[in-house]
Amino acid sequence: MWRTSLIQRLNDGPEPFDLSYIASSWNHDGDPVELLQINDSVAKFKQTLKENPRFLQDKVKHYFKENTHRLTLSMSPDEVYLEKQAKAEEEKLQKKIHALSDNRQKCLELLAAQSKTQDASCLPALKVSDIEPTIPVTPVQISTAVGVPVQYCEQPTNGLVYFRAMCSLNTLPEDLRLYVPLFCSVVTKMGCGGLDYRQQSQQMELRTGGMSVSTQVVPDSTQLDMYEQGVLLSSSCLERNLPHMFHLWSDIFNNPHFDEVERLRVLVMMSAQELANGISYSGHMYAMTRAGRHLTPAGDLNETLGGMEQVKFMKRVAELSDLSQVIRTLVRIKKHLLNPDNMRCAINTTPQKMSDTAAQLESFMKDVADNRKERKPVRRAHKWVTDGKKMEQNFQPCQMKTFFQLPFPVHFISESIRTVPFSHHDYASLCILARMMTAKFLHGEIREKGGAYGGGARMGGGLFSFYSYRDPNSVQTLSAFRRGVDWAKSGQFTQQDIDEAKLSVFSAVDSPVAPGVTDEMKQNHRERLFAVTHQSLVEVAERYLGVGQRTCGVAILGPENEAIKKDPSWIVK
Repeated sequence: MWRTSLIQRLNDGPEPFDLSYIASSWNHDGDPVELLQINDSVAKFKQTLKENPRFLQDKVKHYFKENTHRLTLSMSPDEVYLEKQAKAEEEKLQKKIHALSDNRQKCLELLAAQSKTQDASCLPALKVSDIEPTIPVTPVQISTAVGVPVQYCEQPTNGLVYFRAMCSLNTLPEDLRLYVPLFCSVVTKMGCGGLDYRQQSQQMELRTGGMSVSTQVVPDSTQLDMYEQGVLLSSSCLERNLPHMFHLWSDIFNNPHFDEVERLRVLVMMSAQELANGISYSGHMYAMTRAGRHLTPAGDLNETLGGMEQVKFMKRVAELSDLSQVIRTLVRIKKHLLNPDNMRCAINTTPQKMSDTAAQLESFMKDVADNRKERKPVRRAHKWVTDGKKMEQNFQPCQMKTFFQLPFPVHFISESIRTVPFSHHDYASLCILARMMTAKFLHGEIREKGGAYGGGARMGGGLFSFYSYRDPNSVQTLSAFRRGVDWAKSGQFTQQDIDEAKLSVFSAVDSPVAPGVTDEMKQNHRERLFAVTHQSLVEVAERYLGVGQRTCGVAILGPENEAIKKDPSWIVK
């Protein structure tokens, strides 16, 4: 089985649009085209297996079982590790300080060099005029399968079928919301139907390129206080494995094994640990999520489902001795989410396979039809609109500064400002401003002068967000953010700076993305990006980012800070 699974993996190839796997060989004079012809490699591999059925076993025996070149490493925790590290660092710092010569002139020369504008005219570069003015239209067919809306898209997928389904959270009671990420994490790993979790994992590896469930919060493109909420089901497979993939989804819908307590305990512990470990790697993302919590309803939900609130919640769940209440909650969530009445689907495959895929999807929907149960919308302070999105009626944006004291030697910082939605005519200017401010001001101030590992600004979901990560400074970096706004308002940038920012933004705009806004909206956004001028950048900086014109949130994750503790404007966690 595992041998067939490996063939399946080779057939599936790398993730769509990801060509990074060819870089290593290409950098050492390998042929990148040969690596792209993965079907030839699969055919060669199959022929080798045919000639020697024990080919893989022989390789395992040679490289692993009988390989004497190995290292066994044991690690154990030290309760006073941080204290020892801090002492050693201080001793090393003092030695360096005593060894320094009193040469202030060199320090001044370094500061002058860091502040000097670099001449990039000698570097090769694209021009804005090189960018295509229009986007290609993606043809899709809208239909239904047993009453469920489906979007079919014919693409040259090289023998693969891609399935996506969005299951709405609109009927979910408020008390279940914090558990949704845990539900997503475990629902494909607990076993289902007649399979235990090991057999389920084997079948998923054997028959698919992966099956995942994740939370989705999609801000509305026209109104800041409206958004869509749900969980996204994603999977792919070879055309011949399509019935098997949908059979696995049917078993997950109809009979997930939530009652396997010990398996659930392991998954809960793993999930809690992964979230906690993620802070040290992506602390700036947690800071940005927290900073946006009180600015938009979508930002509030993002913090609940994927921010520091979720990290602390999972820590509490992992400490529970009795998981029976958690199991009952997961069952309740399943009844609301894995319900065809709350779904819409998308299929991408080749034109030759589309008819059969539609038939298989229809069969899948019939298999899970028993999950259709009338669920009354839960009463909340919002109004429903016809396309399944929701508008918060009583949401009031407010200023909030939050500090999370964590055992890190560095800070993760963010300041987010409520601005405009995607379709607003100023959105494009704010996107260009964020990219230009990052490259031409914030990088120098936060990394080169401030010593942080990195920092910048980004625009998305109606929020203009500043951030820094692995930053030795805290409130000083907030001052750098404000100086960045002053720099933008003063107009101290050139047309070349604007063009470079446009090229950078277009590289993201033109990259392949999952379906979101309509082609017409994407084209309008593209045209606004082309139309951004020096004057429009200064105007949006003054209109949205200036003190007095903005509603902002601030979050810092980092070590103990006495100044912040004494400042009543901060909430310390």
